[in-house]
Amino acid sequence: MELSLLPQASLYLLVILWLLLPMTLFSASFHSTAYIVAFQFFQRHHIMSSETLPAFIESSNVERKQSLSEEQEKSQKPRLGEGFEPISKRQMKKLIKQKQWEEQRELRKQKRKEKRKRKQLERQCQLESNSDGNDRKRIRRDVVHSTLRLIIDCSFDSLMVLKDIKKLHKQIQRCYAENRRALHPVQFYLTSHGGQLKKNMDENDKGWVNWKDIHIKPEHYSEFIKKEDLIYLTSDSPNVLKELDESKAYVIGGLVDHNHHKGLTYKQASDHGIDHAQLPLGNFVKMNSRKVLAINHVFEIILEYLETRDWQEAFFTILPQRKGAVPTDKACASSSHDKNSASVEGGLDSDSSDEENSRNELDSQYEEEKQDKENSSESTVNSIPH
Repeated sequence: MELSLLPQASLYLLVILWLLLPMTLFSASFHSTAYIVAFQFFQRHHIMSSETLPAFIESSNVERKQSLSEEQEKSQKPRLGEGFEPISKRQMKKLIKQKQWEEQRELRKQKRKEKRKRKQLERQCQLESNSDGNDRKRIRRDVVHSTLRLIIDCSFDSLMVLKDIKKLHKQIQRCYAENRRALHPVQFYLTSHGGQLKKNMDENDKGWVNWKDIHIKPEHYSEFIKKEDLIYLTSDSPNVLKELDESKAYVIGGLVDHNHHKGLTYKQASDHGIDHAQLPLGNFVKMNSRKVLAINHVFEIILEYLETRDWQEAFFTILPQRKGAVPTDKACASSSHDKNSASVEGGLDSDSSDEENSRNELDSQYEEEKQDKENSSESTVNSIPH
């Protein structure tokens, strides 16, 4: 079948395919040749005249350039985005916040400067207005350091689990803070420092290396303090302190054991030939719980006594309410009241028992008289002749 006999629609379809094929498969230099061949084909079949060839070529070139520019734009877009992953909304928000933060950096710096200046002015005004000397700096000037040495013995590291080591660390922190605030701070020693305690302090409290007014030593206290100057504070000691000798060194056992190792500090002091004593807690305080106190409580009681020189005031200022502490005079009064009430109840019981005894005696007499009458009636009946 000849090509001229094909339907017009099929012929146009072939023309379109012929035009698209060189645009997609061949280079730009081949396009004009393809158009000329197509024109000759169209002219042979009386579809296109020679006059329309330049306009046709020009229009085709324009279309080709437009298509090439669109393809270049499309090809350049992924190149610009190469190496970048799609950003989520959350990441976009973070980037926006980061940008805002960087833009406001100078503003924040200016605000910090203004805040510092304002605080300086407030402190100056406060110093001028406080003529009675209630500010902290003046309190620190009135501090009188005590010569008393107070030692926390940390040689029980192997007897405690990590949980108890952390509690010991917190109690030591409390002791350090209270000694820094005290009006009569003691010479604070931390001995046998190492093992789990040091590791925990390094991990959770790196600032301990900068602590002031404290002597932290890895050696045992007996290596640098004379034995005759040492007094070990333990609740198991039969000796009771009356006064604090500021020329002595008092040792507190750094042991948090929940009463698992009873009498250990007392035994250690006895084995080393060190004097030992307990605080006069029983002379001033009556407690519901046992007399064993936390390390920081013992430390704070000594600091309070050095300030007030009153054991009872020191105990009731420091002891927590959960201990249920009451003064011994009140406890004695309440116990005597209980005894009196018990004796009164006992007297009432004795009176009631006397009444019961008297009732029993009357009943027995009545029964004896009744029995005698019955016996006499029986005798009279027997004496009558039948």
